[in-house]
Amino acid sequence: MLQNNEISLTRASIQQKKALYDISRHTFYESYGPPLNTERNIQHYISEHLTLEKLASELQNPNVYYFLLTYSKEVIGYLKLNIGTAQTEHLGNSALEIERIYIKKEFQGNQLGQLLIEKAKHLGRQLNKHFVWLGVWDQNRRAIQFYKRAGFIPFSTHTFTLGDDVQTDIMMKLMLA
Repeated sequence: MLQNNEISLTRASIQQKKALYDISRHTFYESYGPPLNTERNIQHYISEHLTLEKLASELQNPNVYYFLLTYSKEVIGYLKLNIGTAQTEHLGNSALEIERIYIKKEFQGNQLGQLLIEKAKHLGRQLNKHFVWLGVWDQNRRAIQFYKRAGFIPFSTHTFTLGDDVQTDIMMKLMLA
């Protein structure tokens, strides 16, 4: 059991781009690497989307919000939220997208995913958004069930390209009251 007083969730700054780079690469590989996907496709995605330059650019974009999850000063996960034109699907100004929500496998099952969802909902309300949405790989049954338990409902699909593999994501949303 994790000690709550050692858990923190803070907005990432440009000075933390290396920590974000390290955790994003680690958790993406851990979540989607072989045998779920080929090494080649994973490396292709990482080398295009999880570079220091790309992360630094996103950290400076006012429509992108990165939060680092730490436990006992170790970065163990992160959350990426998008609004406006930064969304991967343009669902308008009433929407906030959860583009990435990752926690190291060894820390999963400790209510940390729910903490990240709560952060997204809180920011959505602060920004006067009407709903939070995300895309989840249709093969990721565990994540789909997690989002359903959190109140998200499927509303559409879109494609996600991982190297030369075109995959289907289920788009899910949660209305904010």
